[in-house]
Amino acid sequence: MTEEDRVLRNVLLESSDCDSRTLLVANANGGTIPEIADLDVEVAFATSTHRPAGPGGTCSTGHPRSPTRGTGNNESSPLLNRVEYEYGLFGNYFADDLEFNDCIRQAEVAIVQGNFPERIYQGSSGSYFVKNADTDPKIIGVFKPKDEEPYGHLNPKWTKWMHKLCCPCCFGRSCLVPNQGYLSEAGASLVDQKLNLNIVPKTKVVKLASETFNYTAIDKMKARTKKNIMNRVPAVGRRFHRIGLPPKVGSFQLFVTGYKDADYWLRKFDNEALPESTSVHFQNLFERLVILDYIIRNTDRGNDNWLIKYETAAAGTPDEGWDMIENPRISIAAIDNGLAFPFKHPDEWRTYPYHWAWLSQAKKPFSQEIKDLVYPKLDSAEFVQGLCEDLYELFRHDKGFDKATFEKQMSVMRGQIINIQRALQNGKSPVELVQMPVVTVERTSNLVGYPRFTQSFAHRAPFFSWC
Repeated sequence: MTEEDRVLRNVLLESSDCDSRTLLVANANGGTIPEIADLDVEVAFATSTHRPAGPGGTCSTGHPRSPTRGTGNNESSPLLNRVEYEYGLFGNYFADDLEFNDCIRQAEVAIVQGNFPERIYQGSSGSYFVKNADTDPKIIGVFKPKDEEPYGHLNPKWTKWMHKLCCPCCFGRSCLVPNQGYLSEAGASLVDQKLNLNIVPKTKVVKLASETFNYTAIDKMKARTKKNIMNRVPAVGRRFHRIGLPPKVGSFQLFVTGYKDADYWLRKFDNEALPESTSVHFQNLFERLVILDYIIRNTDRGNDNWLIKYETAAAGTPDEGWDMIENPRISIAAIDNGLAFPFKHPDEWRTYPYHWAWLSQAKKPFSQEIKDLVYPKLDSAEFVQGLCEDLYELFRHDKGFDKATFEKQMSVMRGQIINIQRALQNGKSPVELVQMPVVTVERTSNLVGYPRFTQSFAHRAPFFSWC
């Protein structure tokens, strides 16, 4: 039996229905599987171990058949059939966020119509610009699959492969949970929303499938085989769980327009001073970035992975007075949050410093505005515990989730929150905040079941303190 025949046989064995399991004799290329080539039939049905289907097209277990197994008589049936077969309708539904839900639906329809996501060639992971289904498609989001992360086994970028090959002792970040970058992206968005910082583009965990994603050769071969079977023998194809490539789980972040790398604008601001009111607003936004990065302990915040949008004032008419001239508007977006939420403070090779600590804005004490925004929440034990519980609900869906490791991640985060509280109380600046001794706060239960928190300080410093 050839390799292609083995793949075909495995594909066919995966197909199932409520009342039968099907084997196909003729493969997509017109050949036959040797083991059953002597059968003079096109489709052979194995004896079913399932009970007969119940009334109304349901299995005996009471679960309804897939809507694609019926012919469908409404206008949307053909499109829905194709979407579910080819790309899944993978349960990307967010009842509490209809705007985000609509964006994901546009992305799924665009993929069905052939507007596939485009790989982003910058960066060290497989990430993709996702478009909508308009006649003139526009980018609406950035999708980062879990298995294409910097240390994922399907990362299409060769730089990390070379890193692993040439310097295995320094490969990866020992303080981070491997292949959880997509959860870190979504977790940063969650923290941003809970604290009302509003600087992280909304990010959630979704599932998408596309021909432009990086798949193994086996996955591609199975997808082609299933499609050929579906086209040639629809009666068999309808019994497959899924037609097409398997969905990839990953983070989907809404795309922001009009922004440039912070490094670009920061260099300009060094030469061209901002108007006073714009400068005050930028300082407030910068402090929000500091709070976010410090809480999630972002290990990868350079000036090239947060964005600034600077819009100069519109030119006024000659009749307008000077008091009517608008000041420039400025906003920031904290992207690339996939290397955060460590389970311990960096203590081996590198420190992973916050690069914003070298900016002039970091030398100014935290403003009263940021204190009023975040301190009442961070000072509340109920809020912090609620934040940990929300992150637990997000992280626990990962197949490699380990509760003990998650508790260590939360211990680091609680320690970071305590340091922020002290810095805000004592009127410190961001640069003084990052110089404070790092703390972990471990949560344990006493004999009567009440939580108990224990603080500890990190005594081991990384080998390199500047990178």
